[in-house]
Amino acid sequence: MSERVVVIGAGMAGLWTAMALAGSDREVVVLDRDPPPPEGGADVAFEDWQRRGVGHLRHSHAFLARLRTIVRDRHPALLDALLEAGCRELGFEGGLTPKHKENYVPAPIDKDLAILTSRRTTLELVMRRYAEGLPGVTMRPQTFVKDLIVEAGAPPRVTGVRLEDGSELSADIVVDAAGRTSSAPEHLAAAGVTIPQTSEPCGVIYFTRHYRLNPGCEEPPRTRAGATGDLGYLKFGVFPGDNGCFSITLCAPEVEEEMRKAIVDPQIFDAICRELPGVAPWIDPERAKPTSKVFGMGQLESRWRELTPGGKPVVLGFYPVGDSVVRTNPLYGRGCSFAAVSAYLLADALAAAQHPAARLMVYRDGLERELRPYYDVMRKADQGAIKRARAALLPTGKPSLRSKVMRSFLEDGVSIAIREDVELMRAFLKGFHMLEHPEAWLKKPANLARIMKVWARGKSRNADLYPAKGGPDRDEMFEKVGVSATADKDRLQAA
Repeated sequence: MSERVVVIGAGMAGLWTAMALAGSDREVVVLDRDPPPPEGGADVAFEDWQRRGVGHLRHSHAFLARLRTIVRDRHPALLDALLEAGCRELGFEGGLTPKHKENYVPAPIDKDLAILTSRRTTLELVMRRYAEGLPGVTMRPQTFVKDLIVEAGAPPRVTGVRLEDGSELSADIVVDAAGRTSSAPEHLAAAGVTIPQTSEPCGVIYFTRHYRLNPGCEEPPRTRAGATGDLGYLKFGVFPGDNGCFSITLCAPEVEEEMRKAIVDPQIFDAICRELPGVAPWIDPERAKPTSKVFGMGQLESRWRELTPGGKPVVLGFYPVGDSVVRTNPLYGRGCSFAAVSAYLLADALAAAQHPAARLMVYRDGLERELRPYYDVMRKADQGAIKRARAALLPTGKPSLRSKVMRSFLEDGVSIAIREDVELMRAFLKGFHMLEHPEAWLKKPANLARIMKVWARGKSRNADLYPAKGGPDRDEMFEKVGVSATADKDRLQAA
């Protein structure tokens, strides 16, 4: 073995790092603070696997197209194992509207626009067993890292980790894959190393509940009332899972405190779902039964850690991946993809250079190239959503003409054109699924011309292309589920 790599954390980022770096020329040791997965299959893992280090283990998950293509092209045996365990591939064709289908002709890119979806516990169980079988990879469960071993220098260098039992594990490379709760930045700060970061709140809290289809029952057919949507005061989505399971996620703005406090009650969670036309058929007692409580996830923030401020490395031998280096709003579903992409960017950097500083610069450049565009777009979207949520409770005046025009362009132009034009749908999804720059498609004159043509027709001529209303207005929903519709307005006014 020419290099020893110690990976802190065995969640998605840690597993992807192990898969990206595995090989006969490396020893990859993955340290997991939690117990190993229980014996058995997907249902046992969902019920019994305890993962203190993975707070979002039982929230809705899907592998976007960028990540699925990595699995398909680099780890075909893993893809086979995931499908055998019940994970599902949802292809491009399944998302087409009736208008799309009128003239749909399959294109080569369509096979790259599929996603993988299942319960997170199933994904992680199969990935872990696969990673454990790769050459040079060792999993060490119930191993807690107490500190980093930092060698003084200019810049300092991380040379290993100190474990909770007092033993030390030396390493040529230490990878921080511990995610949002990683203590590595604090360990580095204690050694005089500060990694600059920028962060801001995502402005939402989300909640997930799991269900299973009753024996002999099938998922409800797709209708104009979509199973995903945004009502302003509430976002919602149904996530088909593995082995007859599915989950529903509801997301409320942080400013909606009364709704946030109420959703965690399973009865209110289901009551809200019954008021959503595209979601209600899924939880019909004749079709499905709940299999979990309501899981909440808050304190969400977007965060970017800068490894080489001013072009100078702050520490060598240390590489954060996944949420340890960049975090975004989980509603966009890109966290697992960011983890995989950053792991392979690290593999490329280690292959491209030998000197630790050169490796870090290559890795940093890759992050800027491959992840920064999506990070910036999502951060701006969150900023806009936070303002709209607050303005809905505390109106500050009439919107400007410019804001009205931009809203109409997006809602009556872009969104409707995507629902009509298969080529625009493909172009949009390539950006959404991280197969190209997220804003590239809207900068192409041909695409803009097609959007403008649809927008110019007006709402009445495009009426059939609009989705059905996703749910009741805010005050009506609050009244139906027994939540005060005025408490948060009064609170903001008083403040």
